[in-house]
Amino acid sequence: MSAQDSATALEDATSAASLAQAHRVSEKIKAAIAKDPSSFRVLTGDRPTGNLHIGHYFGSLLNRLNLQQQGVDTWVLIADYQVITDRDGVGPIRERVYSLLTDYLAIGMDPEQTTFFAHSQIPELNELLLPFLSLVSDGELRRNPTVKAEHEATEGRALSGLLLTYPVHQAADILFCKANVVPVGKDQLPHLEQARLIVDRFHKRYTDGSEEARIFARPQALLSEAETVLGLDGKKMSKSRGNTIEIGMSADETAQRIRKAVTDSDRHITYDPVNRPEVANLLLLTALASGRDPQELAAEIGDGGGGALKKMTTEAINEHFAPIRARRAEYAQNPQYLEEILQRGVEKAREQAQATLGQVHRALNMVYF
Repeated sequence: MSAQDSATALEDATSAASLAQAHRVSEKIKAAIAKDPSSFRVLTGDRPTGNLHIGHYFGSLLNRLNLQQQGVDTWVLIADYQVITDRDGVGPIRERVYSLLTDYLAIGMDPEQTTFFAHSQIPELNELLLPFLSLVSDGELRRNPTVKAEHEATEGRALSGLLLTYPVHQAADILFCKANVVPVGKDQLPHLEQARLIVDRFHKRYTDGSEEARIFARPQALLSEAETVLGLDGKKMSKSRGNTIEIGMSADETAQRIRKAVTDSDRHITYDPVNRPEVANLLLLTALASGRDPQELAAEIGDGGGGALKKMTTEAINEHFAPIRARRAEYAQNPQYLEEILQRGVEKAREQAQATLGQVHRALNMVYF
């Protein structure tokens, strides 16, 4: 084995060990939340680059709703500043911010239990980026998997300073509100490790290291157990690909999208994610929407072919989302209420951010009057 192969094998083994450890920590957090949710604060959120779709719903929104219903103090960031990390403009950002908020409320998230706020409206949060940047190196940022992946996706375009510092901005998002739990997929674990590194270095460099002087908790990952939902073309579900079903789509729009979904030529329907990923994905969507087992659904369709499968998927999704879409339409007709919710969340977030920034200034000995 070459030195390079040995290094790769060691990196893979280290990653596997880190993931196993993250799962163990995540399970302990879930058990602790079930016992006493009052000691936890969750930070999660979305970039307003387009409307939320059913992949978001089954992949993360239901998990947020569950945490809220368990009594966890939940903070939801609408990351509008992060839109421009890899884009030349913001697009119809105001409409998208309120579209996200409308979706959150429609699925059952409660502004009395959950704090909704927009990145750009919390200057004290964004100021934390300055001291945090003093704690990381250029090399550490460039090695971050998300930064590397986003840079590769630009096909040679120069890396923007905002994209390079994206992991540090995420750390500021988490730490300003004193969140100690962040729901993530395994691909986002490096961001949590970066945030913990910043916490450790901040306390070592700018405080006496005692527990009494500690400002930030070390945030831990709450790993998602949600199934991976593909797009209607069998590829990753993405707003930019146009292969999604948006939460706010009508029943007719949903039916049209599903009619165009990719299947295969075998009329006998089976649930085989490895060999028949497109068919399996429609079965999975149907199962998630109906609460049934995908194997059972496949057996029920039998030789009905792709047409019967698409019909079943359409009915299940439209039935599941009908009450959500009805509530969404009601909220969309009341923009003043939406503005009040966002303003209230921003005020609460700013109050927390000012308090945190004050602690940071004191640690830095930058209080002058």
